[in-house]
Amino acid sequence: MFARRIDQLCSSLVRDILAATKRPGMISFAGGLPAEEALFRPEQLDASLLASAWQYGETEGEPALRAAIALLGRELGLDCRPEQVLIVNGSQQGIDLVSKLMIDEGTPVLTEAPAYLAALQSFGLFGARFCPVKVEPTGADLAGFERTLPDVRFAYLTPTFQNPSGYCYTDAERDAVAASLDRHDVMLFEDDPYRALSYDGEAPLPIAGRLNKARWIYQGSFSKTLAPGLRLGFLIVHPDLVSPLTRLKQAADLHSNRISQTIVADLLARGELARHVAAVLPLYRERRDAMAQALQTHLGDRVQWSLPSGGLFFWVKLAGHCDTMALMRRALESGVAVMPGEPFFPAGSEASWLRLNFSHANPAQIDAGMARLATLLDAA
Repeated sequence: MFARRIDQLCSSLVRDILAATKRPGMISFAGGLPAEEALFRPEQLDASLLASAWQYGETEGEPALRAAIALLGRELGLDCRPEQVLIVNGSQQGIDLVSKLMIDEGTPVLTEAPAYLAALQSFGLFGARFCPVKVEPTGADLAGFERTLPDVRFAYLTPTFQNPSGYCYTDAERDAVAASLDRHDVMLFEDDPYRALSYDGEAPLPIAGRLNKARWIYQGSFSKTLAPGLRLGFLIVHPDLVSPLTRLKQAADLHSNRISQTIVADLLARGELARHVAAVLPLYRERRDAMAQALQTHLGDRVQWSLPSGGLFFWVKLAGHCDTMALMRRALESGVAVMPGEPFFPAGSEASWLRLNFSHANPAQIDAGMARLATLLDAA
């Protein structure tokens, strides 16, 4: 009745858990939700600004927004023009378009281990054969990249405050990965939604801008910095990839929401995005530090973790073997939502990891949630 690939379609555990977090009193560390206080809410919209945004638009996106994003890309070291920018409905559509472009049944794809869950979901649907390379809170396996790259069609990496590990590749690691990609002429798909959420200084420049030979796709999003409800992201792509990705976008939805595009283009033109991010960074830094303190206070030597220098997550290793899927279910019953680590590993489950989001709960909720989690671990 259905296409064969539907047998490979799995539900998103994050979205399933988020449905349960609507219960009153629930403390959620599960999803990558920005703080409610950090969402950009314009007091009023200029009706004249939106006057021309109600009709069909260009598949590639609004020209003013594409020009502004190309400028941001050049500031990050990417050799790009507005013609290389494609506006998408959030990062997830970018992942879907790249999946359609690059993956046949059995296509070998290099991903990090652990890796962004929703990318694994999309790649798996189209039949990818995962070739994972380990990335830990303390570093990336550079030898693994060199060993694996000759056998894959493309590499999907989130090197800046990686989801879920929180790790940020160093300049040296980025240079080494870029050299390997060039050496083996393997396309890079670099996903970079957390770059602006840096709490301890500027993050290193993207890997894509360090390439000399390999093709590349660089993805960003406004979900974490402005508001997820805008459903707006972007791809900046190697010139060879503009035409096929544009045609795939045409086949998917004609074009992205012009209202959202017009709003974001105006914010960028007036410098409001940078000011907004600067205003919310102290809030996120406070919540990151509150979770670090709560982990130390309530869980102590029962967990291992590294302080993330950016992004929205702690990647926590529980001492000994722990069935974190069962822990997740018990935690939900106790009013705490946590995200098990197993689904983030593309080559099979790896026990005893949790991804904990620190941005959505306030410091008091973070402390209370960690105390509840400690009680559950004591009872295990």
